[in-house]
Amino acid sequence: MIVHPYLRDGEIRALPFQVDLSRIALDHDTLVVLPTGLGKTVIAGLVAAESLRQGPGKVLFLAPTRPLVQQHADTFGRWFRDLRRARFTGTVHHPVREGAWEGADAVFATPEIVVNDLAAGRYDLKSVRLLVVDEAHRAVGKYAYVPIAERYWTERPRGGHVLALTASPGGNDERVEEVVRNLHLERIEARTRDDPGVKEYVQPVEVAFRAVRLPRPVVAIQTLLLKAGWEEARKLQKMGYLRKKPIAYLSVKDLVALRAEIFARPGPMTRKFGPLFHQLILLHIHHAQDRLETQGVAPFLQYLERVAGKPKLARGDAAFLKLEPVAEARAAAQRFLQRSREPSHPKLDLLADIVRETIQGAGSKPVRILVFAQYRDTVQGIHDRLTQEGWTVGRFVGQATRDADDPGMTQKEQAHVLEGFRAGMFPVLVATSVAEEGLDIPDVDLVVFFEAIPSEIRTIQRRGRTGRSSVGRVIVLLTQGTRDVGYQRAEARRERAMRQIVGQMSRRSRSRTKPDGPVLD
Repeated sequence: MIVHPYLRDGEIRALPFQVDLSRIALDHDTLVVLPTGLGKTVIAGLVAAESLRQGPGKVLFLAPTRPLVQQHADTFGRWFRDLRRARFTGTVHHPVREGAWEGADAVFATPEIVVNDLAAGRYDLKSVRLLVVDEAHRAVGKYAYVPIAERYWTERPRGGHVLALTASPGGNDERVEEVVRNLHLERIEARTRDDPGVKEYVQPVEVAFRAVRLPRPVVAIQTLLLKAGWEEARKLQKMGYLRKKPIAYLSVKDLVALRAEIFARPGPMTRKFGPLFHQLILLHIHHAQDRLETQGVAPFLQYLERVAGKPKLARGDAAFLKLEPVAEARAAAQRFLQRSREPSHPKLDLLADIVRETIQGAGSKPVRILVFAQYRDTVQGIHDRLTQEGWTVGRFVGQATRDADDPGMTQKEQAHVLEGFRAGMFPVLVATSVAEEGLDIPDVDLVVFFEAIPSEIRTIQRRGRTGRSSVGRVIVLLTQGTRDVGYQRAEARRERAMRQIVGQMSRRSRSRTKPDGPVLD
């Protein structure tokens, strides 16, 4: 247990590697890369307490979402003695924020609010002794972390420092270097579950893959979409585009980049309408195929219905729906749901079996199972399927409401669901990506990925929800012969690359630490 004049007795238990990282962060602008569940917030608390003790100033703790801001503010309120806190989010009006800044020891804020307040001159960063950047992998491009860090670099007081926290900074050199450069960091301290000094304090996480095959009628629908995608891609190739990669390996990222490439090519705008038209159609086909293969027939049809239900259809939207293979696929999917006794996707039956095995295997012990799904349509389908089995199932999605059948959740509703899950009121929680980053979700017995995702950042975030106080289990559901398999391979490759890159950069930063700026050239 940590004893410190600014901290309540008996509130913080810190492991040796957390104390070591805190000591480093007190002397250097540091990026701490630590798997989810290994106590990054503890490190922030220790560094904040000592920073406040060492001299006048305040802590500015940035987090990307309002629930995370509230969570960190509540945590520091439990840990610290008489800490004057202020919370700056979109729900707090700026006169209140302006007044709270001067009297606060620690300000917890979403970055967009701080950027706006700084631009309006409501306060500056000259009194910030410690800037904490949570989920620091977001500090790329035009994200609001970047201008705040730039402003802090010019205004911070003597002895001021940056502490950046993430479980996964990125899978390539450029991404990690951009994060470090944008936050003006000089040290990278990375630890994994297998490192000496860490592994003896953490529980292992067992990862398994369970595969299914699409039913024959669904394979026929898949074939129609493949045909439509190939025909549109060939048209773009004849126009001089999409020639760097085989059609079968095109990704959403490739198709989004194609739009920028079309606009960047010289020539009058009238010559770009044709390529842009086919780019939009191909992007729709890609999304539709992804939902069919990895999510199910129902999410595939829901995607088509949302395109058709737009208040104003673009030419490409209408042309996509009218493509003969797409129209045939739509009719076949409707017949499948009407006539077949099979589920929308075979993963639903497999998931029900996994949940049943886990609950029965636990006996009288309470069980927590967290199921991640990429799309909200799928979350609802999983919720309905598991509820039919007789289990009480929680739903956790974002705040935006798309329509009456897909309501968003307020921050209060989200907190209520998480509290019920923590208390064991229901055994299964089905969530979208909003549950991936940083939220205080309790240690769960099993994490299920309904689909593989190609992002190493999001995979690490999901996986970190288990294996905290006991051996963790992760099961990834894959559909053979679909993008699921390709996504899983891509993620594994990127995660290996990220570990190698971060390890190399960490070692280099220790030997090349400069007192006057970032270590990266």
